Amino acid sequence: MEKTNYFDKSFYICEAQADKYTHIIIYPMKTKRVNRRDFFRLSATAGVSAIVVPGAAAAARTGLLSGNESEIPVRTLGRTGVKLPILSMGVMRADNPNVVRAAYNSGIFHFDTAHGYQNGKNEEMLGKFFTGKARDSFFIATKGKFDYPLKEDFEETYGKLMDLSLQRLNMDHVDLFYTHALDKVEEVKDERVIAVLKKFKEEGKTRFIGFSAHAGKPELLDAAVETGVYDVILLSYNFKLSNLKETEDAIARAAKAGIGLVAMKTMTGGTEDAAGKKKINAEACLKWAWKNEHITTAIPGFSNYDELEECLAAARNPELTSGEQEYLASLCGQEMLYCQQCGKCRTQCPEHLPIPDIMRAYMYAYGYKYSRMSKETLAELELSPDICSNCETCQVTCPSGFDVSAKIAAITPVMQVPNEFLT
Repeated sequence: MEKTNYFDKSFYICEAQADKYTHIIIYPMKTKRVNRRDFFRLSATAGVSAIVVPGAAAAARTGLLSGNESEIPVRTLGRTGVKLPILSMGVMRADNPNVVRAAYNSGIFHFDTAHGYQNGKNEEMLGKFFTGKARDSFFIATKGKFDYPLKEDFEETYGKLMDLSLQRLNMDHVDLFYTHALDKVEEVKDERVIAVLKKFKEEGKTRFIGFSAHAGKPELLDAAVETGVYDVILLSYNFKLSNLKETEDAIARAAKAGIGLVAMKTMTGGTEDAAGKKKINAEACLKWAWKNEHITTAIPGFSNYDELEECLAAARNPELTSGEQEYLASLCGQEMLYCQQCGKCRTQCPEHLPIPDIMRAYMYAYGYKYSRMSKETLAELELSPDICSNCETCQVTCPSGFDVSAKIAAITPVMQVPNEFLT
């Protein structure tokens, strides 16, 4: 991102919308931290001591990056040539546009959403927020799932999915479109999938194409390299990966081929413990991911101001300290909420249940405290109401030490809970 001298670095900047103008509120840097109460107070008093500049949001955000104390490093997203701050926003859990606004004003301009998040309301929220803002002041990624093996009407239905996402976002194109949650090499290489993605690009509906992968499978990255088609891969990457060396070797090969790499699941479920009671050190987790120079940016799913502050603190001082290294090392040998998505449980289960996906739903509820997303994930699996009733004892032995049957028993009841009672 280019720097600007439009604003003096001794001041902090906050944006507020009113009528057709963008109001830029400037106040002394000595009040660095902006909590929820301050944010709304400052927004409400925009007319008192504000500079009123039509369309000045991009300049304001650049100003926030112009001091040594608050500068966020940038990296290039593979062959796309796009330079992104190492910190971006995964918007999945966020339902408050003011948190998006705070992130945007802090210098974050890559926002990651998906067609299915909050049943489409997540895209709609971003569409409303970005309406009227300069299109080159933000970088939007969205994602879409498909059933595999592909159905006969795949091309038609997937095209409609893309069009609906653009409609919700109130945009004529996104910057990046991912096929969502692939876990098989044949999905990555499927010619019909590749043809549809190329068509989206040719029609100008997306600038770049890629796929997301929850499963830590290096072979998916190698398959992407072989196709020569994918611009970006969004992958799970954290200090708990059981196949870390193999994953990092594949990341290096993908980067050498010009593929941009974006990290998710960096915080291994958000808690230190399997019960989901003790919050993990987010700064340490992010800094660990950024140690890998091939990771362009990470998309932590912060949904409030405190979580945003933690992520910004890490981005502005991204060197991993010895104390943080020791902290992460102490967690490596204990059970946490992060499922490796290795798939070994599927073959052990007599019913061949989609256990990795159920464990992901468990993590959403007990780690992210986002039970609504947990229910949405379970609903997509079309599970039987009497799941696990045919087995007296669970035959699955998880390599990560998960008590699979206990976790299934703890999370599947969420399917029966009305949405209005879910977080």
